[in-house]
Amino acid sequence: MTTIICDDQRSFEFDPNRTALMVIDFQRDFLEPEGGCSGYDEGSQRLAKVIPAAKSVLEAGRRAGLHIIHTRESYRPDMTDVSPLKRENGYVGKEGPLGRCLLRGEPGCDIISDMAPMTHEPVVDKPGFSAFFETDLRHILKNKNIDYMVIIGITYQCCVHSTLRDAVDRGFRCLTLDDCCAALNPDLEDATRAIMRSEGNLFGWISDSKTFCTAIA
Repeated sequence: MTTIICDDQRSFEFDPNRTALMVIDFQRDFLEPEGGCSGYDEGSQRLAKVIPAAKSVLEAGRRAGLHIIHTRESYRPDMTDVSPLKRENGYVGKEGPLGRCLLRGEPGCDIISDMAPMTHEPVVDKPGFSAFFETDLRHILKNKNIDYMVIIGITYQCCVHSTLRDAVDRGFRCLTLDDCCAALNPDLEDATRAIMRSEGNLFGWISDSKTFCTAIA
């Protein structure tokens, strides 16, 4: 077992052989200024600040033999899996310099080069916020005998936290690396941390990239 020192005077113990590093939604539409998601054209620079820390965790996770799983918020090119509510919001399928926003096959839907998956690392395409929503993630985790998750990604209050909530409900022990997650503004990040710590750390453990990389080196 490996131990990670965490916030709030806690520690996270896990077996690397039964641990998935969840790399959530490091996509061009979110992280590059020309990405097509409404509201991310200015916020993308803030989100992108976590890329160096996230990349260091991804590389350390690979060296340590963790199971790496990438996700993308992505939708069918014909948009038949886009709910009426999301159609009203208008960001899915929006035309932009990187193609139609978050549609599979468009350049903007791709994962950025710094976080690009290796050929053997699964990529879970999710037509929603949680990585468990309408995907085969639970089968992947079961087949790999996963009991623990280390979570990094974009965006903190939405896709990261939605995945975390679903994982906790399914019995996974989850560690979130705070400096590898970002939202469009600090208030959303503060609110997410407060929720995670509520009721005696209801949503798992919180640590940071340097502590994690040092522990598993």
